[in-house]
Amino acid sequence: MNSLKNKLINCIKILIRGGLIVINDGFIYLPVKKNLVIFESFNGKDINDNPAAIYREWIKTHNKNLAYFSVKPKLYNKLKAEYPEIKLVKRFMPKWVYLMARANFWVFNSRIPGWWKKNRNTTYIQTWHGTPLKKLGVDIDNVEIPNISTKKYKHEFIKESHRWSYLIAPNQYSKDIFSRAFNFKGQSLDIGYPRNDVLYKNNNLEYIKTLKKDLLGNSNCKVITYAPTWRDDDYTKKGAYNFELPFDLKSFFNAVDSDTILVIRPHYLIKDNINIKGFENRVKILADNDISQIYLISDLLITDYSSVMFDYANLKRPMLFYAYDLEHYRDHLRGFYFNYKTELPGPLAQNEQQFLKWIAIFNNAGIFNGYDIQFNNFYNKYCSWESDQSAFKVTNLMEELSNGK
Repeated sequence: MNSLKNKLINCIKILIRGGLIVINDGFIYLPVKKNLVIFESFNGKDINDNPAAIYREWIKTHNKNLAYFSVKPKLYNKLKAEYPEIKLVKRFMPKWVYLMARANFWVFNSRIPGWWKKNRNTTYIQTWHGTPLKKLGVDIDNVEIPNISTKKYKHEFIKESHRWSYLIAPNQYSKDIFSRAFNFKGQSLDIGYPRNDVLYKNNNLEYIKTLKKDLLGNSNCKVITYAPTWRDDDYTKKGAYNFELPFDLKSFFNAVDSDTILVIRPHYLIKDNINIKGFENRVKILADNDISQIYLISDLLITDYSSVMFDYANLKRPMLFYAYDLEHYRDHLRGFYFNYKTELPGPLAQNEQQFLKWIAIFNNAGIFNGYDIQFNNFYNKYCSWESDQSAFKVTNLMEELSNGK
């Protein structure tokens, strides 16, 4: 019965998609509307990241009634309540189809389906969403995403990237990789990530204490943030990924002071699978908050292979790397672009005993001695294009393009 129901639902979806495509095929021949902008973050899952930073800069000087955020229909009411000041439009609904076809600009940080066509006069600004440590696009040897072959994945990636008019690069390293891994043929914007502007604007004690109070209820606590990536091959079904915290919470809190709060920032694909039972007062799962705010309140960042390391480095604060499955992840799953062990700007732990040792060291000293040279090299390589002006540079370009300059 369930199988028949699922087949029926899929058939209905295909019919609806076909109808929308036919409508879109007509709309895209209409002229674009000046300064009409569609923003979208992570396929409509939230209002955040680079598109949100650009949106907020854009509406300072432009009509906000012509600036829309594209969101998933099932999240529309939730996001509307959180962001009542932002005009939202439901993805793949009739109004969205019309607005997408007439938009002067698309500003997205992730791919959209290849079967959705673009007006040839729409400027597609792809912001992407991180400096790559793990291999991307055509550089991935073996794609482990369920229900898609490696060949099809790469073909769709290239087809999409060829629609991008502009692609933001946070550093020269990323620019070189994007060009190859995405087979990108458009123009690179060598300006740093707009989402990181706030790390330069708001990195002051008064702001951070207020933010800690708002997010954690304590303006004077010490904050350690754990932000792991997701494992492509650890899933139960398409879109459902597993996650088990790779350290014992009791042991962790035995190694830190009583005023320490552990913030867990999970990848959105695993955010509903984290067990913190018994430690609810000292562990906060902040899956949906603006990650820049989490960076600002964090005294220490713990990660593994996530691109958060590149963004957080802008604050010049300590980082600890807990890579308990390094060989598997590096050699069999995604592969890395650089020598992970030698380039990291902080200590590396590969088992729980090492991890807890480094946590205790940080708790006592507040820093990791002996990593200054590595950190400075890392900062100079990956953060040299960052500033508090990246979003402005994008909107200035948009202004020039809309005025035909």
